[in-house]
Amino acid sequence: MIMNCAFSGHRNLLKELDVNLLDRVILNLIKTGVKNFYCGMAIGFDFIAAESVIALKKQYDIKLFACIPCEGQSESYTQKNKERYQRILESCDGEIILAPSYYKGCMFGRDRFLVDNCGVLVSFLRKKSGGTYYTVKYAERKNIKIIQL
Repeated sequence: MIMNCAFSGHRNLLKELDVNLLDRVILNLIKTGVKNFYCGMAIGFDFIAAESVIALKKQYDIKLFACIPCEGQSESYTQKNKERYQRILESCDGEIILAPSYYKGCMFGRDRFLVDNCGVLVSFLRKKSGGTYYTVKYAERKNIKIIQL
């Protein structure tokens, strides 16, 4: 069985993130059989996690999928983040667009999709509110393995 991994983390608070630990966690998951990685394509942790997977794709037979909550997700991003988003998309093995346009709750729909399609969730959670908190709580209810950074 191919195991899938999804990522969920904050858009900010990234000073607390140990990127080397994230890289080691991803590498360990690869070595234990994870082949597919799902990224929600939000600024912050999602971008960092996707870039870690992209770097490891040079050495390992793994795939990265962009799980996009709605068409136009990056429209409100700064130019720099739009370019980063595009670079990540170009390195993905597929795009899953979950809604044709934005609607209230589409981000939570993306978060549920990530959890529903993974065997392990790598999370960077530092506050008890917001999308990452929602995603981790949903994963707990679904008995998904959670690796907390």
